[in-house]
Amino acid sequence: QVQLVESGGGLVQPGGSLRLSCAASGIIFSIYTMGWYRQAPGKQRDLVALITSSGSTNYADSVKGRFSISRDNAKNTVYLQMNSLKPEDTAVYYCNAKLPVRSYWGQGTQVTVSS
Repeated sequence: QVQLVESGGGLVQPGGSLRLSCAASGIIFSIYTMGWYRQAPGKQRDLVALITSSGSTNYADSVKGRFSISRDNAKNTVYLQMNSLKPEDTAVYYCNAKLPVRSYWGQGTQVTVSS
């Protein structure tokens, strides 16, 4: 049974930081491309950042220079460090594990940036 469990969301003031974690089980974590996506109310789910099995990363333009994705294969965990948060970063953040033939999603964690 595959599980992706996100944690670390919450309420933060503009300019603040949060670190999201996604713990995976039931998959060979190291071979998967891991990604973070977000979905704001009334909007589609968009890619935030991803990291391949070899460690290559890719970011949405809106978060470049502020967010950083990393992975710890020994802990089957992917992280998203979010700095200089803005109100427009408010969304539910989802973890994704992807191979060419399959994809798994976590349940999501709410991030709210507000004063």
